[in-house]
Formats: sequence, C-alpha cells, structure tokens
Amino acid sequence: MFARSLGDDGAELRPLEPWQAEEYLAHMDRGREFIGTHIALPDVVADLASARAYLQSYADKAAADEGRLYGIWLDGTLVGGVLFRVFDPAQGTCEIGCWLEQAAVGRGLVTRAAALLIDWAVDVRGMHRIEWVASAENTPSINVAKRLGMSREAVLREKYLYRGTRHDSEIWAVLAEDWRAARTKR
Repeated sequence: MFARSLGDDGAELRPLEPWQAEEYLAHMDRGREFIGTHIALPDVVADLASARAYLQSYADKAAADEGRLYGIWLDGTLVGGVLFRVFDPAQGTCEIGCWLEQAAVGRGLVTRAAALLIDWAVDVRGMHRIEWVASAENTPSINVAKRLGMSREAVLREKYLYRGTRHDSEIWAVLAEDWRAARTKR
C-alpha cells in the first residue's frame, strides 16, 4: 500500500479499500450530517455492510480501470476522500469527486488531493479532460474547482433529485494542456 503526503501538516492520501470498511463507516458516522449537505454518500453508507459494498464497488471499478477511490487521512484519522467517479481511458476523460468531514474543512486537503489525482491522470494515464461536477449550492466544492484552475462549462438546471428537492449541477473542467501550462507557472 502507498501513502502520499499532502504537505507538512500530517495529511496523507491513500487508497481506500474494502478491508477498511469499519474505519470508513466510523468516518461517515462522524461526518454524516455535514457530508450529506450536498451529496448522497452518507445515505448510501448506512451500516458496515453498505460501507463494505461501497468500497468494494470502487475496488471493482479500479480492477476494470473505470474509477478509483482514495481516503484523506489527517494525523492518522480518515477525514475525507477524493475519487475518480468516472474514469474512461478510451475517451481520455474522467471525473473527480470529493467529500470531507467538517472538522477537516479549511486546510486545503481536497484541493491538494485533487491536484495529485489530476497530475496522475494527465501525466501517467494521458487523460485529456478532467471534470468536476458539483451542486450549484455547494460553494466549497465549486471553490476547489476554481483553485484547481478549472473552467465552469455548464449549469444543468434541476439535474438531480436529492432528498426531495431538485438541484442544479455545475460542470467544471480542465484540459490536460491547460493543466500542464498552469502547473509550469506555479
């Protein structure tokens, strides 16, 4: 197993796998209300069996080269994650998603972790387009897309039904050549 440092603050990015279902469920229980503000992940992960099933679904996606799931640990505690929700090497496109417990907000963890995923997608896997999809009401997620240098390409009005209410989705993206150009300026 590998761990990638996210900086000098004790944060690490690691694969999140089925054998970690208990830790994942404990994390989801700590952050359930906050994480569930904009995404359905806490509704999907309700108990140990569903936590294990969710992690297994991403292990299966990784085996099929269709997605990947990584946890963000801070001082040894799982506090959030990033993922390739969609990963399509044939088309050269992927979509990154994220979540974070409230206690870990404001440290730049998601931005740093997502940047590592984009670096890998562009440099190692040759991805051409990296997308970020967020609820139009999820300002922190949209701010991450902005910090990553992504451009807002669309607003899909009332795209998805979540907890009885229709929500708009914003589509943000960065192309590989733009990512590389911005990275050389940093």
